[in-house]
Amino acid sequence: MSDLTLQKRLAADLLGVGVSRIRVDPGRIEDVEAAITREDVRRLIKEGAIWVAPKHGITGYSSKVRHKQRVKGRRRGHGKRKGSKTARLDEKEVWMNKIRKIRRYLRYLRDKKFIDAKTYRRLYMLAKGGHFNSLSSLKLYLKENNILKEVR
Repeated sequence: MSDLTLQKRLAADLLGVGVSRIRVDPGRIEDVEAAITREDVRRLIKEGAIWVAPKHGITGYSSKVRHKQRVKGRRRGHGKRKGSKTARLDEKEVWMNKIRKIRRYLRYLRDKKFIDAKTYRRLYMLAKGGHFNSLSSLKLYLKENNILKEVR
């Protein structure tokens, strides 16, 4: 087996590719071995004794198969999920669910006369401003500030 490292390095430099992509014609190995200058290597490239192997592309076939499976609902189980339950939900949807629950509770308190209309409006605006993280935080606020006489 002949050592063609110099010739391959020179060819790679001339062609602007990596050494691993340089190919040599097995029938012309003696000619390539004799080439020791850049000019010799350039001549052999022109003659076709040395050439560049084509780039290997990534087909992406496996990712396409995986995507098709996910469209069908496969590969989406608990083991594939990262983050909290709300991390996979739309932020707006999370907010809507939270604010509707709080407003429903405030409406209930007003209708049952646990709070008056003025207090209802103040709490409603606090909720709208994002003051309460959840329904339980609203209940805690009501308890700490003695707004309710009876809490249900």
